[in-house]
Amino acid sequence: MHILEKVVRPQSQLIFNQDIWTFQQDSAPSHKAKTTQNWCQKNLPDFISTQDWPPSSPDLNPLDYFIWGVLEANVNASRHKSLESLKAKLLEEWDKLDMSMIRTAIDAWKKRLRLVVKRKGGRFE
Repeated sequence: MHILEKVVRPQSQLIFNQDIWTFQQDSAPSHKAKTTQNWCQKNLPDFISTQDWPPSSPDLNPLDYFIWGVLEANVNASRHKSLESLKAKLLEEWDKLDMSMIRTAIDAWKKRLRLVVKRKGGRFE
């Protein structure tokens, strides 16, 4: 839980201040651990537990439905001669991501959630 305590909490305070925000996670085994779930339940303002979150749901993850595509396009705009060059470019482009674009992707989440409910959990893209 070190990453939750050391990264998620301070970053959320920086980004959201006192606003309510929702924390979502995938169903990776380490994320489903009882200690992780308990920490999230106690420390996050609006948390969707793994039992309430559909598995394999890229339609509902802003990283999957938007941000990774933008990052991939920016990173692949030029060729990379080494793995180190690729890693460096990924970090550089991640730091350049515009917060208003990220917020737009996040704001689309409720609409996408409604579509998943309408499709009874099925994909809609």
